[in-house]
Amino acid sequence: QAQLVESGGGLVQPGESLRLSCVGSGFTFSSAAVSWYRQPPGKQRDFVASISTTGHIINYVDSVKGRFIISRDNAKNTVYLQMNSLKPEDTAVYYCNADEVVVGGYSYWGQGTQVTVSS
Repeated sequence: QAQLVESGGGLVQPGESLRLSCVGSGFTFSSAAVSWYRQPPGKQRDFVASISTTGHIINYVDSVKGRFIISRDNAKNTVYLQMNSLKPEDTAVYYCNADEVVVGGYSYWGQGTQVTVSS
């Protein structure tokens, strides 16, 4: 059964860093483009960053450019989100999404990991 599992969330102070991990199993991870989304309390889920299957194409929402870095290790079926210079407005549940870029491919979501930035 296909599964995505996020980890690495927690409570940090403004200016600190966290690294989130998203591990896939049960499908061909290297054939999936992977994105991170986040959902602040009481708000909609929004796009944060994405990475192509090979890692050559990367996109970020403007609010995290220069602070967050997305990367992947297909040998470990893992995508990372390095979050630096965290701000209170980064507080949200962070979700990982994997879209298989093949004909008839599926889209998978993880269960989310909480990130709280507060002094």
